[in-house]
Amino acid sequence: MDNRRLVEGDITGTLVRLAIPIMATSFVQMAYSMMDMIWLGRLSTEAVAAAGTGGFFTWLGSALFMIPKIGAEVGVAQSYGRDDMKSVKKYASHTIQLAIIIAVLYSIILISLRHPIIGFFNLGDKEVIRMAVDYLSIVSIGMVFYFLNPVYSGILNGSGDSTMPFKINAIGLIINMVLDPLMIMGIGPFPRMEVRGAALATIIAQFVVTLIFIIVNRDNTNLFSNLKLLDIPEGEYVKNIFKLGFPSALQTGLFASIAMIITRILSRWGPIPIGVQNVGSQIESISWMTAGGFSTAISVFIGQNHGAGHWDRIKKGYRKGLMIVGTIGIFATILLIGGARPIFRLFIPGDEEAIRMGILYLKILGLSQFFMTIEIGTQGAFNGIGRTIPPSLVGIVFNAARIPASLLLSSTILGLSGVWWSISVSSILKGLVLFFWYTRVLRQLPSESGCD
Repeated sequence: MDNRRLVEGDITGTLVRLAIPIMATSFVQMAYSMMDMIWLGRLSTEAVAAAGTGGFFTWLGSALFMIPKIGAEVGVAQSYGRDDMKSVKKYASHTIQLAIIIAVLYSIILISLRHPIIGFFNLGDKEVIRMAVDYLSIVSIGMVFYFLNPVYSGILNGSGDSTMPFKINAIGLIINMVLDPLMIMGIGPFPRMEVRGAALATIIAQFVVTLIFIIVNRDNTNLFSNLKLLDIPEGEYVKNIFKLGFPSALQTGLFASIAMIITRILSRWGPIPIGVQNVGSQIESISWMTAGGFSTAISVFIGQNHGAGHWDRIKKGYRKGLMIVGTIGIFATILLIGGARPIFRLFIPGDEEAIRMGILYLKILGLSQFFMTIEIGTQGAFNGIGRTIPPSLVGIVFNAARIPASLLLSSTILGLSGVWWSISVSSILKGLVLFFWYTRVLRQLPSESGCD
């Protein structure tokens, strides 16, 4: 795609062309965990709970890589809109540098503190604890690849090329899909590694993706020539990257931390609800990953048009983007409520108690899907104009409210389902508040004539 197409031409077509590869890339990244859950679910619900518990810290890691990823997407997009190719390269090199530094430090912390970290969840089952520690230890070794791949994708997305990240990440997914059953179940020459096999398959696939990103883009002179990754970062760019990415990182980090506390609350009912929520969140992620692809497209589209000063295209782009993500949310509601049983049985086919809980989880969370997709799409719009604080503030406030709400509702006749109601209601409120906030921002933007 010609990068200049984002500041001219048909808005809906531009958004869709940009969003579909990003959305597909999001599905690929989601499918890593989903494949793990499908195969581990054939071992036991406890194995799912263990991998899900260890996986919280890759989720927490995603908060950290949001800093360079958002910095790359918005910084590169706005620089392209201004035709400032020097800044484009600076954002590319600085975000890669930050990703490596943050990933290495985070890996050291996780490996050093793996036992007390898993101990926080109070799992109460020695075998589940052992499996969770094993999973976390292995995944931590490959954390640098887990950080670099989204940042490479963010740089390319910001330039208007969302197809290449999808193709490269898809290769990683195929590798993971092949290795998962071989390493988890011990097929062919591979020993039966169970949870450890799931973790190892993931980091091998992530390593291959990083390697392909480096090889394929080494001749991309617009973005990756003369990166000088060993040079001392320039303070101006580092400051702006943190300004753009830190609010989203803080929101994601607190979101993950709050989810960990929610999991601890769930542990009162044993490991089965933990496994159910881990699987249920993977299923629900279909909708928020889809909306997330369009959110990134909205962010890049608005970022380039913001850099070019095309204010009417920003307004129209947001409205059309919201129509698309809203449709996704309505479809997700119908799917999760109407197809709860067959969908959940795909993951844990042999545990009737887990299936019963999973159906309840999907139906409760299904009610909030439309509002959740509106929130995600609007977050991308805020990011595109460089105002990353409002969506982060809304997310932090309402996500934090889930903790007292979970404790209060679960202590009533709602019991376990009270925890899930707190999640669903807070998602509805986030979508409403963020939508009205952004419409107010739109009214403050200048107007121009002659826009498509």
